[in-house]
Amino acid sequence: MKSVRNLFLAVGVVALSGCTMFDTYSEVDALNEAQPVGSPFTQSLAGEYKDFANSELKDMFDYPDALHFARKGLAAASGEAVMPEPVSDWNLSEDHIKELGAARGRLIVAYDLGAREIAPATAARAQAKFDCWVEQQEENWQTEDILNCKSDYMASIAELEGLVQQATDVIAPETVPMVPEEAMYLVFFNWDSKTLSSGAKNVLDAIAAEVAKNPPSQVNVSGHADTSGDAEYNKRLAFKRATAVRDALIERGVSADLLAVESHGEKDLLVDTLDNVREPANRRVNISFQ
Repeated sequence: MKSVRNLFLAVGVVALSGCTMFDTYSEVDALNEAQPVGSPFTQSLAGEYKDFANSELKDMFDYPDALHFARKGLAAASGEAVMPEPVSDWNLSEDHIKELGAARGRLIVAYDLGAREIAPATAARAQAKFDCWVEQQEENWQTEDILNCKSDYMASIAELEGLVQQATDVIAPETVPMVPEEAMYLVFFNWDSKTLSSGAKNVLDAIAAEVAKNPPSQVNVSGHADTSGDAEYNKRLAFKRATAVRDALIERGVSADLLAVESHGEKDLLVDTLDNVREPANRRVNISFQ
């Protein structure tokens, strides 16, 4: 990703004669002057991206990435809830793709459980630190900066998950029955994997507890895959993911008679993509109730 942006940057620099490098990056200046609107989350996110873009521009002299994250900040400042970086957009090793894909999945799960509304500042910090980690990992030479971004993300997501859990305990006391049509949980997976992450297991713990308190007539477990690879293979993989979730719920005390498993493969994408695109949000199992 960076190599493409650097190419465009080089062409632009050659075309400029009377301007300094900093004069060409008006998006960063615009973000510095923006008055964020929208939700508390989008306003906090705009501030996080402002700090990140300025650091990339003035401290790291990384002009393409400064522009990229300034544009995300401007979108957030306008009230748009921009998403964390798609891991597939960056030039990363297979191991880093798996690690960062799992980390992004944890953030998406937290968002789906209401994290942006429950703890907007913490959610914004977690997203900005995740994006920082992705950006530094692609460069893959400033070890201290990689570790700083990663550790900041890990601390933020752990805090966020804790706040979401606390809020869930308060908002959903035992006296409030589950509304089946409103109950939806998502479990995310690494690329080409059916293994449950620690974040996924936390979600399944919450599902099992909810089912125990307010048993539904049926628990639907629907497997999904992204569009990378063969469609038939993805359908089988999505079924394996759904089966892994079913087995884990049974281990947690959910009756097998309640569980209905199906596979959608690479159909019914959560994030629309072209074919052969690795999108972490599409590698998931949906759990719903009837």
